[in-house]
Amino acid sequence: MSRHVAIVTDSTAYLPQRTMERHGITAVPLTVVLGDQALEEGTEISTRSLAQALQKRRSVTTSRPSPQVFAETYRRVAEAGATGIVSLHLSAELSGTHDAAVLAAREAPVPVRVVDTGMIAMALGFCALAAAVTAESGGTVDEAVTAAEKRAAGTSAFFYVDTLDYLRRGGRIGAAQALLGSALAVKPLLQLDDGRIEPLEKVRTASKAIARLEELAADRAGSAPVDIAVHHLAAPDRASALADRLRARVPGLVELHVSEVGAVIGAHTGPGLLGVVVSAR
Repeated sequence: MSRHVAIVTDSTAYLPQRTMERHGITAVPLTVVLGDQALEEGTEISTRSLAQALQKRRSVTTSRPSPQVFAETYRRVAEAGATGIVSLHLSAELSGTHDAAVLAAREAPVPVRVVDTGMIAMALGFCALAAAVTAESGGTVDEAVTAAEKRAAGTSAFFYVDTLDYLRRGGRIGAAQALLGSALAVKPLLQLDDGRIEPLEKVRTASKAIARLEELAADRAGSAPVDIAVHHLAAPDRASALADRLRARVPGLVELHVSEVGAVIGAHTGPGLLGVVVSAR
């Protein structure tokens, strides 16, 4: 049984399954509540089912994992040989997941460092990968945390949504901001700022908004080595086209990931989401 520092994250990191397996990363699932059904993200609800439910205006909410789920995860990871655990999670401004992990960490059989990355989606995923690579090379818990925090500091996330209504319903953006966007019939661009989803710009048409999203991502990337993730919900053609343009435009691109977001983020953004994460190496 190997002795090592283990990396735990949550399902909103949206890391490819093969990447998680290769680096030994464990993801704790958040829950999507569809009507009266509580379904685990990633295994019990598909993004297609979510998009259909949202389009039919069915009640969709999300829920953090319980401290008990985290406690069981930490116990299982420790039994597999971990001498320490780094537990990296989506922004505490957006979810109680971090708080649940902190509660469970107090009773864990090995030391656990719980980190509020202030990130979400592959912005979180890149942090988890940085920590995992450090741990794989023999790094300590503190060194893995430092690697994740450094990656977070060099990561930006920009989002386009067709409407702010879903973010308003979920309490992730102010009602006044959402109403203003609807009244002006604009297409909003958002950014992750200090762990919160904040309005960035308002653009008149979808095509202009997506072009501006591309420009923001390319400007943020510059010429230094970067990884980029393009996320979408029910917009694969848009995402693929945007990824192709960024691939041609960003000279320092190392890796580019294109993926559909899971049900938790999708529940708060709605179909049509496009997101770009730019993460400095």
